[in-house]
Amino acid sequence: MNFKKQMTDGLFTNNPIFVQFLGMCSALAITTSVTNAIGMGLSVTAVLICSNVIISLLRKFIVPQVRIAAFIVVISGFVTVVELVMKAYLPDLNKSLGLFIPLIVVNCIILARAESFASKNGVAASAVDGLWQGLGYTLAVVVTSVVRELLGTGKLFAASDGSGGITILGSWYQPANIFILPPGAFLTLAFLVAGFHALIRRAKNKDVRKKLAEEKARLISDGEAFGAEAPKKDEKKSDKAKDPKIIKEQAQKNDAKKVEKAPAEKKKDEGAKGAKAANGEKSAEKPEKPEKKDKNADNAHAENKKTDKKSKPEEEGAFEFLPYGEVESKQEFDAAVQRFSAETSAAKNEGVQKRGGALADLLNAALTGAVDEKEAEAWRFEENSGEDDNNG
Repeated sequence: MNFKKQMTDGLFTNNPIFVQFLGMCSALAITTSVTNAIGMGLSVTAVLICSNVIISLLRKFIVPQVRIAAFIVVISGFVTVVELVMKAYLPDLNKSLGLFIPLIVVNCIILARAESFASKNGVAASAVDGLWQGLGYTLAVVVTSVVRELLGTGKLFAASDGSGGITILGSWYQPANIFILPPGAFLTLAFLVAGFHALIRRAKNKDVRKKLAEEKARLISDGEAFGAEAPKKDEKKSDKAKDPKIIKEQAQKNDAKKVEKAPAEKKKDEGAKGAKAANGEKSAEKPEKPEKKDKNADNAHAENKKTDKKSKPEEEGAFEFLPYGEVESKQEFDAAVQRFSAETSAAKNEGVQKRGGALADLLNAALTGAVDEKEAEAWRFEENSGEDDNNG
């Protein structure tokens, strides 16, 4: 375990009163004087250390279902010891604290540390946890009692009846009695909690800034170490580039290269012009050949025309009326439709409404191409047989 972290948690970052808000009843009731606060704080610390040690030793033997009852039994035993010792050696303090000494048994701080820490850790770590949690409680109640007693009476370490004590504020100070009353306890604790959290936040921000500064310094040092050799090389190159002799030699080399490239470039240009002229003469000598007709293209064109004729019957005049066979023009199609409708109306006039309705359905099917010639012939046969039956 990290004992330093346990110390900071118990005193500051996880203080039982200012952060966890445990044991608030005794913290509000007994903080009217510093003497009471010290006595109560030391009593709680002693009970915390002893109970944590015993519970840590018995943690493997305590049945989980009855662990709370077992913890309370252990705690009450040590509270009884503290109360008896205080009655024997500090009767005035015991009388001043009164009922709050026995109530340590049900103090949430002791029960919480037994449940969350002592029952899960070793003896040494549990003892240290009890010590710093108890001192954190003592610190909180002592600070609260200092503010309340100093502002309420102008003294410190006075007796429970107000006698004695050390006068801190002179006769000029008019005591504010509200601070030794219950409302003063709530007000004092509220302001202390706010100030305590502000200090913790400031300390955390300071630590963060310190870590950031250290990280920044490390990165800068790493960057300087990484780039220490690179500038030397660059400086050498820059020094060479600034040397006038080197500049003059480089210019002469460039001029020599240009002189060497000039004849070769002229020859390349002349060769390219001669090749272009020769290609022009050959193209002029060759006569243009007539384009050959592609038979496959002609066949494809003819097939496209056929499909166009099928897809556009109105342009070619090809119509099909299934009950009366193929027709060659739109006029014949209209005549067939009229003839068919006349037969249907005649059938309806003769009283064959069912046959007329069927014929009308047949007409719609024929117009939409939903029936073929065989179905139409079957309809005609049924129609004729129905007329014969009616005549009979």
